[in-house]
Amino acid sequence: MSDAAAPKVFLTGGSGFVGRGVLGALVGQGREVVALARSPAAAAALEGLGATPVPGDVLDEDALASGMAGCEVVYHAAGMNAFCLADPSPLFRVNVQGSLTVVRAAARAGVRRIVYTSSASTLGEAPGTVGREDAVHRGEFLSAYERSKYQAELAVLGAGPAYGVEVVSVNPSSVQGPGRTGGTARLLIDYLNGRLRFFVDTRLSLVDIADCSAGHLLAETRGLAGERYVLNGAALTSAEALRILSEVGGITHRVRTLPPGVAWAAAAGVEMVSRLLHKHPPFCREQARTIAHGHEYDGSRATRELGLTYTPIEETFRRTLAWYVEHGYVQVPRPRG
Repeated sequence: MSDAAAPKVFLTGGSGFVGRGVLGALVGQGREVVALARSPAAAAALEGLGATPVPGDVLDEDALASGMAGCEVVYHAAGMNAFCLADPSPLFRVNVQGSLTVVRAAARAGVRRIVYTSSASTLGEAPGTVGREDAVHRGEFLSAYERSKYQAELAVLGAGPAYGVEVVSVNPSSVQGPGRTGGTARLLIDYLNGRLRFFVDTRLSLVDIADCSAGHLLAETRGLAGERYVLNGAALTSAEALRILSEVGGITHRVRTLPPGVAWAAAAGVEMVSRLLHKHPPFCREQARTIAHGHEYDGSRATRELGLTYTPIEETFRRTLAWYVEHGYVQVPRPRG
C-alpha cells in the first residue's frame, strides 16, 4: 500500500510513551493522523508531532465519533497504567469502559479496523512458563492493572464483531527506549546513577519502542481480525539486564539481589505505613507480586505473521542511555559505538 493510498487514521493516547511512538511511525509514513487530546497542552504537543488534535477523552463517545469521521483506521493506545491505588475503579473506567466506548464510536463513524494496544500481561501465563498468544490464563491476577487490561481485551475483541468493526490486539511486553522515564525505566535510571541498592531476582521481557511502534503499523495491514500479537524482543534475568547495562554504560554498581519473598514482605510494610499516613505508597504488594512472578514472553508470532524484526537489547539500552545522558537523567559519559 503506497503512502498516497494509505487511509487516514485516528489515534488515542498520542501523548503517552507508546502512543507517541506510534504517532511518529505513522507520520513518518506520510499518514494523515487525527489525535485525541485531553487538554490544550496535549493538543499543542500532538500538533507539534504532526497530528491534527481534536478535544475529548475516551469516555466521550460523541467526541470520539466526530473525530473519527472520515478515518478508516483507529489506533487505540490510550490507557491507564498505575499500581498501589487505594481505589482502582479509574483503571476499569478508562481501560475497560473507555475501550468499549472507542469501539462504539468507531462503528458510528464507519471505521473499518481498530488496532488496540493491549498488554502482554493479559496472557496470564502460569509461573515459570512462557507467555504466548494461546496461553491458558492462570486464573488469578497479579494487580488491578492486569485485571483491567484483561477485561478490556476480552471486551474489545468481543465488541468488534458485534459492532461490525475489525479489531486486532497488539500485546507489548515492557516497552523501553529513548523517551521513557517512568515505571520500570526508573530502575534503569537509578542503576546507571548508582542509586539502585536492591533488585529482585526475576525474569524480564522487554521490547524496543521502535519495534513496538512498527508492530502496531504491521498489525493494521497484516494482522488478522480478532487475533492478538505479542510484541517482545528479549527475555532475560534481572542480573543479565544489569550486566548489559554495565557493559553499555561502561560502569559497574554494586546491587544487592533480593529473593522475591523478602521483596513482598518489604512491600507489605511500606504499604501499611503509607496507608496509615494517608499517603500513596511508593511500593506495594501488587507490584511485588508482579515482579516476583516475572515474565517471559514469546514474540515470534509477530515475526512470522506480521514480518516484525526486533532490535537487539544491547542496542535498545545503548540508545536509551544516550538519550538519558543527553537529557540529563543520567550522569555518566555518553557510550561509544
